[in-house]
Amino acid sequence: MKLQEMIGLPVFDVDNGKEIGKVLDVLLSEDWKIAGIMLEGKTLFSPQIKAVLWEDIIAYGEDAVMIRNKQAVRKMDAEHIELTFALGSGKVKELPVLTSEGVMIGHVSDVYFDQHLGNTITGFEISDGFISDLVEGRKLLPFTGDIVKGENAVMVPAFSEQRLENR
Repeated sequence: MKLQEMIGLPVFDVDNGKEIGKVLDVLLSEDWKIAGIMLEGKTLFSPQIKAVLWEDIIAYGEDAVMIRNKQAVRKMDAEHIELTFALGSGKVKELPVLTSEGVMIGHVSDVYFDQHLGNTITGFEISDGFISDLVEGRKLLPFTGDIVKGENAVMVPAFSEQRLENR
């Protein structure tokens, strides 16, 4: 499953089947795990967001995200969220991917995770531009523990471009 596929999914409370909201973004941890989800509904002038931490998510699939109960929805200060998938200053989506030798292998277009492994990220979908995506398709860069999100780029080990797989 891809993180982009989670965005927009309805979030339901399993206690009473009530829809709590929709997934606006995905929160990531520094060690590249899914830390939780951000829900739609942040007001324009509020410094807080509504979020559900990973441990309160019971199940997720192609059609919905199920949470323990509505008490699982927490308010968090937006400024304390350091890493997200699509929004904010700490977003990963669209960042350039650079090797330690300075070779740019593309931009992050999506992040893969395996539902059977829980919140573990398994790879990055890399785009090399619109034309290249049409002609060659996007590539998958399998996750390794030495991938680092820097301030302006995702840094990957030397020769990572050789590990790219066709999607």
